[in-house]
Amino acid sequence: MFSADLASRPRPSASDAATAHAGAAVVTARSAAVEETALLAALKTGDDWAFETMIRLYGGRLLAVARRFTRNEEDAKDVLQSAYLNAFRAVGEFEGNCLLSTWLHRIVVNTALMKLRSRKRKPEESIEMLLPSFQDDGHHVEQFSEWSAPADALLERQQTRVTVRACIQQLPDSYRVVLLLRDIEERSTQEAADALGITPTAVKVRLHRARQALSTLLRRQYAPSA
Repeated sequence: MFSADLASRPRPSASDAATAHAGAAVVTARSAAVEETALLAALKTGDDWAFETMIRLYGGRLLAVARRFTRNEEDAKDVLQSAYLNAFRAVGEFEGNCLLSTWLHRIVVNTALMKLRSRKRKPEESIEMLLPSFQDDGHHVEQFSEWSAPADALLERQQTRVTVRACIQQLPDSYRVVLLLRDIEERSTQEAADALGITPTAVKVRLHRARQALSTLLRRQYAPSA
């Protein structure tokens, strides 16, 4: 009787399963938001456990962000420590209009940019050898449409993610940072210009050249297996 009753019941459809999965995701997201709200409240009152929890929850991801900008482990750790101090000092003014993790992420990026700007000035590495060359008729010597997409789109491809990140790290600082801000951090042209102290036109030019150089590096990386 029991088994027959089960057999007679309609099985959940794919759409029902998708709806249930979406519902579970909403519940998880709401729970995370509630937890962040409690953590933020504790941070504002100066509870020691809150600062320890914040570092435990977000430290790994934030250090990875610092590494992308500094390309140096010691500098990345210095950036992260400075970012923590900046966050601790400013947490009372944080109104919670975005996720705590998002707020911390932006602090790390801004701290890394300050670190880069404070570095002793040195001659910029040339990017010319990584830019496309042209034939007499104006066409590119090489075709590179497959790798001409923005970096964030390339990073969505699981099989190329590690290679793309490694190639980005090979770009000269002034181009790499613009590429990170525009394509990875999704800052606007004006926001990137303000963060770097350059004009929006300079941001556009550097971004265009950085994408071309990244395309060249990716072609070279995959040439042996092509």
